Amino acid sequence: MSTVSLALDPADPRPLYRQLCDLLAEAIGRGELLPGARLLSERDLAAQLGLSRTTIVNGYRELEARGLVRGHIGRGTFICAPSAPDEVPPAWRGKIALAAQRTSDPALHALVRQPGAETISFAPGSAALDLFPLEHFRALTDAVLRRDPAALALGPTEGQPALRRALAARYRVRPEEVLVLAGAQQGIDLLARCLIDPGDAVVLDRPGYLGAIQTFRGAGARIVGWSVEDGALDELEDAILRYRPKFLYTNPTFQNPTGRTLATELRRDLLELAARYRLPIIEDATYQELGFADPPPPPLRELDRHGLVIGINTFSKTLAPGLRLGWLIAPAAVIQQLALIKARADVFSPGLTQLVVAELLAGRRYDEHLRQLRGEHARRQGAMLDALRRDLPSGALVTTAHRGGLYLWCRLGGEANARELLTAAAAAGVLFVPGEAFYPDDGGKHELRLCFSGTPPERIAEGVRRLGSLLAAGPAIRQTQALGRQPII
Repeated sequence: MSTVSLALDPADPRPLYRQLCDLLAEAIGRGELLPGARLLSERDLAAQLGLSRTTIVNGYRELEARGLVRGHIGRGTFICAPSAPDEVPPAWRGKIALAAQRTSDPALHALVRQPGAETISFAPGSAALDLFPLEHFRALTDAVLRRDPAALALGPTEGQPALRRALAARYRVRPEEVLVLAGAQQGIDLLARCLIDPGDAVVLDRPGYLGAIQTFRGAGARIVGWSVEDGALDELEDAILRYRPKFLYTNPTFQNPTGRTLATELRRDLLELAARYRLPIIEDATYQELGFADPPPPPLRELDRHGLVIGINTFSKTLAPGLRLGWLIAPAAVIQQLALIKARADVFSPGLTQLVVAELLAGRRYDEHLRQLRGEHARRQGAMLDALRRDLPSGALVTTAHRGGLYLWCRLGGEANARELLTAAAAAGVLFVPGEAFYPDDGGKHELRLCFSGTPPERIAEGVRRLGSLLAAGPAIRQTQALGRQPII
């Protein structure tokens, strides 16, 4: 409040309370007063400005009517929202909870926006959708609809029994240890609501999946980063001893965003460390089956001998994100608790899609599709690497190719800033995700993530050409080597 100028003008024809209201509204609009900030009490502000308390009361009431502040008896008056667009009805202005405003981040929402036809987007983590087995999926859908009355009926919150059995057989667990989800993100949200109390510490890959960062932060967690780039277990042990975290969330196979995979021996050491401190692990295995050639190390859940690991996975990266179908593997008692939480917001997931995918898993077509997908993803990664070498200025970008997953994690050379580059790139019709979105702190300013799998090779080449033109037009970029990588450009 002390940094805001409240110079009222006696010659102004507006009443003093309206001047006060307008000045405060302008300060809120400029970001000088942020949501959650407490205004001076009516009495203190009246004394400071030499006005009557009635003038201050009327000014605050006008601000509240505009939806910019909210008064709480016994606590004071607080900024509750920036200026709302004119189309927002007055009755709804200022009603967004402060916790929601503090934890809302548009980065995840922006990933699912549909770009214009001329825009080439390397932002969403999408598989090669043109390989989706459409005709086979359509035939299975028709067959399920003809014979199975459960397809369009109410279903169990835990998921259709047929899909739970199919997943249990594939991953060698019991059906009661499987919970069907509307995508992996729902699993992360359910676990956050089930496990996190405000103020709890959670250890997370750094950099790590932005959807997990946002969800855990929204639940009130204190997020502690663990350097997945270094795989430093000493650093992780220090974090465990210092913060006593509720759990560790990690994405150990073709990690999002770095593409890195933890070696088998490091996985065993990680599990031993977690067992020593009784630290539960949430393993995001979204990319486990997306290795290009040799299979990756077994997931943590399969190596676990102490009941530490809950596994999350999804069909979004192997079939299609529009199916909104994932699953979670955990002890049966945990599944029951999560199902109770899930039922409050999502009584049951769509039965038809579950039954069709159960049929797909029962035959050979799903594994055949995975083989085709891996080959195409490897081809598209090669196309992006070739385009980066060919069309970017020397030293403009540092990256490492991994043998699976969907992403290239890149560091810009010199002092280039990823968000500034994104602004120019969006105007040129190409999108990516700046690195800051993947850090719970201030990291990532010079890093970015490119998804190669969702774009055909000819479009990849054009998108990289546009990026190259932007980087070539900017200031000279110095050759750099960072994070232990060798430059490919």
